[in-house]
Amino acid sequence: MEQQIYTVVITLLTVLTSTAAWRYYEKRMVLKAKQEQDVHKDSEMYRDDLRERVVKLETLLNESAKEKDKMRENIVLLTAQVSKLEVEVEFLRRDNENLRAENHSLRQRLV
Repeated sequence: MEQQIYTVVITLLTVLTSTAAWRYYEKRMVLKAKQEQDVHKDSEMYRDDLRERVVKLETLLNESAKEKDKMRENIVLLTAQVSKLEVEVEFLRRDNENLRAENHSLRQRLV
C-alpha cells in the first residue's frame, strides 16, 4: 500500500510539475514573442519616421530648386536691365558732353 501511495504522490507531482512547467514555457514563449513584436514595431516606427523625413526633405529640395530657378531668371532679367541702363547712361554721357561742347563754343562766339 505504501508503494501505491508513493506512486500516486509521484504521479501527482509529475502531473503538477509538468503543468507548471508547461505554463512557465508558455508564458516565456508569449513574452519572447511580445518582445520580438516590440522590437519589430520600433524598427517599423523608425523606418516610417525616416520615410516621412525623406519626403519632407525631397519637398524642401524641390521647393528650393524652383526658388533657385526663379532667382536665376530674375538675375538674367536684372542683368539685361543693367546692360540696357549702361548703354543708356553711355549715350546720355555722350549727349551731355556734346551739349557742353556746344554750350562752350556758343559762349566763345558770344564773347
